[in-house]
Amino acid sequence: MSKVLLHICCGPCATYPVPVLREKGYQVTGFFYNPNIHPFTEYNNRKASLEKFAEISDLNVIYENDYDPASYFQNVSFRENNRCFYCYTMRLEQTARYARKGKFDYFTTTLLVSKYQKHEMIIEAAEAMAAKYEVPFLYFDFREGFRETGVRAKEMELYRQQYCGCLYSEYERYRPKQKKVKG
Repeated sequence: MSKVLLHICCGPCATYPVPVLREKGYQVTGFFYNPNIHPFTEYNNRKASLEKFAEISDLNVIYENDYDPASYFQNVSFRENNRCFYCYTMRLEQTARYARKGKFDYFTTTLLVSKYQKHEMIIEAAEAMAAKYEVPFLYFDFREGFRETGVRAKEMELYRQQYCGCLYSEYERYRPKQKKVKG
C-alpha cells in the first residue's frame, strides 16, 4: 500500500480527500503546517477542527506546531498580488520535505478541494516541490467534493472558517463593501 502525506489546511477540507484517498488504496497521513493563518485564534480553531476530524476518522496527523506567521509575511511582503503562490509554495515545500524525510511515496494537499483556491497555481507549486525533494506529487481534482465537505463538517460539528486563512483574505471577506455609484 502506497503511503501519501496529505497537507491539510483545516478539518472540513480533509473530510472529502481522506476517504477518497483511502478508497483508492492509499495509506494516508495528515500534515498540518499553515503559518499563513491569521490571527492566532483562527489558527487554533482550524487546528482543533482537524484534531477532532482526525479522532473521528482515525487519521494519523503530523502537526508542525511551530506557528510562525512571520515566515509567511516575509514571503509575501511586497508580493501581495502574488501572495497565494508564495503561500502555496511555502506550505507545499514543508510538506514535500516531510514526505521525503518520512519516506512517503507521494504528497498532496486538501487545498485541491476548494473551488476558491487557485488550482493551477497549486499544481505548479506542488510539482516544483516534487522535483526539488524527489517525492512525487499525487494530483487529484477534489473540487467535485467541495459541497460535500460543508455537509460532512456540519454533521461532524467541525469548526468552519469564513475565509482562506491569511490576513489579506480575512480583510477581503470582512471589509465593508463599496456601494456602486450610478453615473
